[in-house]
Amino acid sequence: MGLAPFGEPVYADAIRREIVDVSDDGSIHLDQRYFAYLRGQADDEPPVPRPFGGPPRPLGTAPGHREADLAASVQEVLEDVVLAMARTAHDTYGGSALCLGGGVALNCVANGRLRREGPFEDLWVQPAAGDAGSALGAALWAWYGLLGERRVPEPVDAMRGAFLGPCFDREEVHSWLEREAIRHEVIGDDEARCARVAERLAEGAVVGWFVGRLEFGPRALGHRSILADPRSPEVQARINGLVKERAAFRPFAPAVLVDRAGDWFTDTGTAPYMNLVTRLRSDRLLDADPLPSGAGQTIEDMVAVVRSSIPAVTHVDGSARVQTVDEERNPAFARLLRSFEARTGCPVLLNTSFNTRDEPIVCTPDDAYATHRRAGLDLLVIEDCLIEAGA
Repeated sequence: MGLAPFGEPVYADAIRREIVDVSDDGSIHLDQRYFAYLRGQADDEPPVPRPFGGPPRPLGTAPGHREADLAASVQEVLEDVVLAMARTAHDTYGGSALCLGGGVALNCVANGRLRREGPFEDLWVQPAAGDAGSALGAALWAWYGLLGERRVPEPVDAMRGAFLGPCFDREEVHSWLEREAIRHEVIGDDEARCARVAERLAEGAVVGWFVGRLEFGPRALGHRSILADPRSPEVQARINGLVKERAAFRPFAPAVLVDRAGDWFTDTGTAPYMNLVTRLRSDRLLDADPLPSGAGQTIEDMVAVVRSSIPAVTHVDGSARVQTVDEERNPAFARLLRSFEARTGCPVLLNTSFNTRDEPIVCTPDDAYATHRRAGLDLLVIEDCLIEAGA
């Protein structure tokens, strides 16, 4: 998803011809000579020629324009399959709403296109749509299928923001900080604490935010998050390079107050689970070449172009993977966003998962503190306690 906008889908026809046969109804047939999952392990080289302009990119090297073209090509074919499946489901079963699960449902770009172009009026994507979400399915099957409990539809999101994991109350956090002899400041008043954190964010601090129950799923939704000011042109490179240790082309997501989303983004609706991509409004974009090209132009050069008034969360094509935040699902995070807006006029924060490379999202205060130290964050917030860098 992240690399595709840097390329062109020049290999899409080759993918359809050589690798996957796509029927009009969206069903697919894969040429298994290209895949290893049925054989149990990957081969160094597939037993058929590669129609994609050369050998695989060596591990540890930065992707270039060929890899971007490959990503764009795979993304185009995937989107075509998803839209065809959705049309078939609508033609077969009718209805106005579509629910999605499974790992492909985490492809936020395809979801955004499905919301814009698909035949359904409403789209809901399970926030833990990967393999881990099978746990929810198993629990629901046991509750309703085996135990015969009655289904009672709820008018509001029954996932309750996907905040289903462990939490730690303030007394537990205070005892842990004292036991570990970690210097900290307690700000018990919610408004005062958010005002202080908003001030530090506006000054350029990168903040670890650990509040309430852990999110269930792969997206940080404002309970176990790394936050930063999206207006800073430098913050994306800093977090990608020093904190996340990941490729420069990978974008970060904006979290925005739900009642302000329409002022900044197009076609957002309500998107509390950060599972669809939309575009920034034209009046928020700057007059920059969307995809600069030319001799010596690299993907890093393209990333460095400032494209909007919130460049740290604006992708190379002017898109963004938006999370809308409301007081009902996420009151603490909404309070922080309102404090940041009051200070800066911007109701948006950069929001990425609270973890470093190859690590899961932090779960406990110990996890949060270790990651804060390892990643070099400027400030760590654990419930009502603030821990500055070096503490």
